[in-house]
Amino acid sequence: MDLIRRYLRMFRIQLAARRGRRIGLHDVATRRERVWPTDIDELRHMNNSVYLGLLDHARLDLLLRSGAWAAIRAAGIYPVVTTQTISYRKSLELGDRYEIETRIAGYDERQVYIEQRFVRAGEVTAVAYVAGRFLRDRSTAGRTGVVTMAELGEVTGVDVAARPIPAWMSAWAQATRLPSTREPAPSEWD
Repeated sequence: MDLIRRYLRMFRIQLAARRGRRIGLHDVATRRERVWPTDIDELRHMNNSVYLGLLDHARLDLLLRSGAWAAIRAAGIYPVVTTQTISYRKSLELGDRYEIETRIAGYDERQVYIEQRFVRAGEVTAVAYVAGRFLRDRSTAGRTGVVTMAELGEVTGVDVAARPIPAWMSAWAQATRLPSTREPAPSEWD
């Protein structure tokens, strides 16, 4: 049932993007949702894994409605999350209606940064900060790897240098960064 609900939400997002209001890539995108029985856990509030899945959907909504999704897919690139942090303030419970607000906070030389909020009745219940990169898919003329922010800017028509992230977000990214996939990352506990 959870898988069915997930795909129904994806279908709704794609349908709404075709029929709905277009937005700019740096506008706040708002998705209206409701807590369904498949979203709750044994404590009767929305499960934390559901929040993360809904954040994925909301980011897709932003990309679709802004037209950026078509541009990045035509270029043979796709987004991946590299880091995310979510803080919970109040629980969402069965039947609650809420909104997910998504906006691009800015860019650095490596990644795009997004702020996302869960809002019920005008009040923030949770906030997430997400950093992501764009990768080339295998169909991109044999080229694979990470897409530079300059290249992303060309594809989307955005001057990424004109939208730097706040200093605290840069410190967060540095503090949570894992080693490159080309470097060793052994699992060693203190």
